[in-house]
Amino acid sequence: MSQSLADGASDRSRTGTKSWEDVLQLAARVGARLAQRKETVAVAESSAGGLIAAALLAVPGASAYFRGGGVVYTLDAKSRLLGETREAMSEPRAATQEHALILARAARNRLDATWGIGETGASGPTGNRYGDPPGHACVGLARSDSRERALTVATGHGDRLQNMYAFAWTALELLDALLA
Repeated sequence: MSQSLADGASDRSRTGTKSWEDVLQLAARVGARLAQRKETVAVAESSAGGLIAAALLAVPGASAYFRGGGVVYTLDAKSRLLGETREAMSEPRAATQEHALILARAARNRLDATWGIGETGASGPTGNRYGDPPGHACVGLARSDSRERALTVATGHGDRLQNMYAFAWTALELLDALLA
């Protein structure tokens, strides 16, 4: 069970259209906050396709806070890159808040970071094999002191790239809120 890090935060988010520039601006703010606090972050992302890590790394000085990350799009990648068993990565199923938290914890632990970000979902243009619609993703954040937060994103459309931006935005927005 996760303990909330942000009072009053909804567990379900609908994001408007976000551009790459929007994501980069938010990543710059998050990076500055992490660096100021001398905290670090690691990322395990799936349907965002590396955009969370790319946005964080696009900020000058990222080496002060970015520990690393991986695009864990398949069960095999999750197991190999995060050092977890296939069984541990199978339950609970992908594209759930619980699975996002497993990814966040694994990234944080594997790379010895203060924060772990986990993201899992269905970018589109179709839904995933579990029946989730396109534009559905779950984001989890796990802090080294065992506090955690997860939420579900529902964009309501199947535009793959726009969904990937929205998923990255949501992950960074949640971390930004928790750092404020």
